[in-house]
Amino acid sequence: MDLFASIRPEVEPLGQGAYLLPGFADTDALLAHIPALLDAAPLRRMMTPGGRQMNVAMSNTGQYGWVSDARGYRYDAADPMSGEPWPAMPLDFISLAKQASKKAGYDGFEPDVCLINRYEVGTKLTPHIDQDEADKSWPIVSVSIGIPAVFQLYGPTRGGKAQNIALTDGDVMVLGGEARLFYHGVKPIAAATDPRFGPVRYNLTFRRAR
Repeated sequence: MDLFASIRPEVEPLGQGAYLLPGFADTDALLAHIPALLDAAPLRRMMTPGGRQMNVAMSNTGQYGWVSDARGYRYDAADPMSGEPWPAMPLDFISLAKQASKKAGYDGFEPDVCLINRYEVGTKLTPHIDQDEADKSWPIVSVSIGIPAVFQLYGPTRGGKAQNIALTDGDVMVLGGEARLFYHGVKPIAAATDPRFGPVRYNLTFRRAR
């Protein structure tokens, strides 16, 4: 029996420019920054342009922040709740995003925004495309922290069968190439508990907005 057969590869290609980096992130180091970031810009459940409240609570750090309201989806330099600039992105966040992007073959990525998403048990993310960025040639880097999730990667059109990807604490997804504009989502979070902060999953999503 191969004792190493169950060890996941350092970089796992998922097809058409998407990659999984299993256990790539030191989540304890990342978590150390989150309380101060959320104190400066608290989590909130934004409203869609159609007037529905989103399932996932979120905030931002960086030069810009992603926001949604009756005016539409967009990036703003100021937090609409406070009118103040979003808290600066920690160097640990920037370093991780750049290293993960380079590992997946996308060198030179410089994120100017990081979405901080908080999922509770039962929370899901409906399939969508991230298309509010000015230059879509840059990848999106997504870091899982806390309890597990199942990421669903579709294709360039809505619907069809998803590629289901199990994500655990420290896993990093990189969407570039054709997959950069693929529909994707998250299945409802199953009941679980992280010993550090309970039945919660955080997701850090790094992007180049401008």
